Amino acid sequence: MRFDERFLDEIKSRLRPSDVIGKTVKLRKQGREYVGLSPFTKEKTPSFYVNDDKGQFFDFSSGKSGDLITFLQETQRVSFTEAVEILASEAGVPLPAVDPRAQEVEKKRQGLSDWLELAAQWFEAELRRPSGREARAYLEKRGLPESEWSRFRLGFSPASRTALKDYLVTKGARPAELVETGLLIAPEEGGAPYDRFRDRIIFPIGDARGRIVSFGGRAMDPQARAKYLNGPETSIFHKGANLYGLAEARKLIAAAPSGETPPLVVVEGYMDVIACQRAGIPAVAPMGTALGEDQLEVLWRYHPEPTLCFDADRAGRQAAGRAIDRALPLLTVGKSLRFAIVEGGKDPDDVLREQGPAALKAQLANTRPFVEALFLRERDLETLDTPERKTSLKVRLRKLAATIADKDLAQAYKEDLLARYEALWPTREPVYTVGAAAREMSRARWDKRKPAMTGAMAETKAAAEKMRHTPKPLAAALALAAVRDPHVLDDAIELVDRHGFGDEKLDAFAHELVRLRYETDHLEMDTAIRQLQARGMDPSFIATLEKDARRAGVAAPFLNQPAARARDLWRQAFDLLIQLESLERAVEEAARDLDRDHDSSTLMTLKAERDHLRKLVNSDWASETGDTPVLPH
Repeated sequence: MRFDERFLDEIKSRLRPSDVIGKTVKLRKQGREYVGLSPFTKEKTPSFYVNDDKGQFFDFSSGKSGDLITFLQETQRVSFTEAVEILASEAGVPLPAVDPRAQEVEKKRQGLSDWLELAAQWFEAELRRPSGREARAYLEKRGLPESEWSRFRLGFSPASRTALKDYLVTKGARPAELVETGLLIAPEEGGAPYDRFRDRIIFPIGDARGRIVSFGGRAMDPQARAKYLNGPETSIFHKGANLYGLAEARKLIAAAPSGETPPLVVVEGYMDVIACQRAGIPAVAPMGTALGEDQLEVLWRYHPEPTLCFDADRAGRQAAGRAIDRALPLLTVGKSLRFAIVEGGKDPDDVLREQGPAALKAQLANTRPFVEALFLRERDLETLDTPERKTSLKVRLRKLAATIADKDLAQAYKEDLLARYEALWPTREPVYTVGAAAREMSRARWDKRKPAMTGAMAETKAAAEKMRHTPKPLAAALALAAVRDPHVLDDAIELVDRHGFGDEKLDAFAHELVRLRYETDHLEMDTAIRQLQARGMDPSFIATLEKDARRAGVAAPFLNQPAARARDLWRQAFDLLIQLESLERAVEEAARDLDRDHDSSTLMTLKAERDHLRKLVNSDWASETGDTPVLPH
């Protein structure tokens, strides 16, 4: 049986390591830790430590360390699955239902994993053979000595088209299996598959537990079309859910002294990750793609405020901007980001080689909070030299704050961002004195307009309240599509869990569907409906959903498109609904603040954008021809 990380985290959150381990090892409290004699070696002086805060044990006599699952595997000689089942029973957490199809998929997955592991060993060996001479010289030139190669399992793929294929076939692999792992490429025009990685330094990509799921390769030929090449999406490797270097980063976090929480740094490249980890800094990197929601959730499992350290060039700023946009709706207490920029246009690898570990740690410790990074990005989008541009900035800041699902945090962000906005133009003493009569005229004009603005505020509140309680056809269509193909949730599952489908009447259904998707890796429509009905869903609910979804009409083209295109359109429609929700909140906030700000232009601008988006939701925004709409930001 395969268990996802959330299930495992749920078990661990209910058990204190000192309680479980204390049943077999006599422990005594020592500061913030527990200490006892090693269960792995015979010793007279205690060197076995248990830290409940980190959920880890450390045995200095044998060099072993890990979590509760590892402890049971080591001491009771049980498999990973058996250890999880023992702990789940002790924690009172029910095991996920056994799915025969999922079991078959897991068996196949294990077979593919075995070939990936064998390939990693072959790549490592090739680095030390004559064909790897130039690769070895390159690594040494980059300041990475041979003594570190094994730690990161670095390898080399020779220039031959079939060297790896020939080796694995002699070990019993079928070419079709190797294509499925991403190790081989099957030509579209037909013909024999060939090695994907050729004449490249190889970086194995592991999952959170260190099991290899894919590879990345750095070209030795400076004229190569792709300097870096990553393995493709496969049944066991999803670029949007994996982070390079995560297993080693977890070890570094666990090994930190008691009471210390080292930073968890997100960098851009493989060599940057290696540089940070060599300096004792837990670091990871996305695989050549923008940091996604799944990756953010993985980061937050290990650190409340991971630090993003991207290059200061245009590409780095864009990557940081995309991360800000992805993270903003997900922010809450204990889930945020910080940002660091390495000085002088360098990357972490350069700093480590030129200045050493201490300098790298110091620079990565110099960070700015999320709210500051967000404000600076928006401030620097354009020159603020006209009233229109100043107002545009204020409108954007309000909209962005409103996208945060956590209402208390959204309010705090709005206040902080607007305070920063006001600080751009500090109040100065006027060069002339306004007469009392002029002040009275101004106040009279405002008092005359105030009832109309108050009426607008009431109208806005009434409209928002109506929107909140009127079923939205597009929301029903989104929910129906998620039942038909539960995998549409994969790229937005955290947002769906927080926002539902944009209609409070569907919230309970959305949460159940999300829970089901977390529990089952390979979920299909019939299984989803059966499981949801077993959890209390009315059998007539789907028919009602279909009826409501039909009212969405052309606003929901994803209901009648092939799977791949439907998933893309579904996500666009969902993003559209989330944007509309945030604009509704921003309009409400601006209306409430009207008496304080005396700023009707911001409210009017937000209402105009809100109304435009409402029309867009009910229009043919994605045609049958496959044109992709340009959605508002």
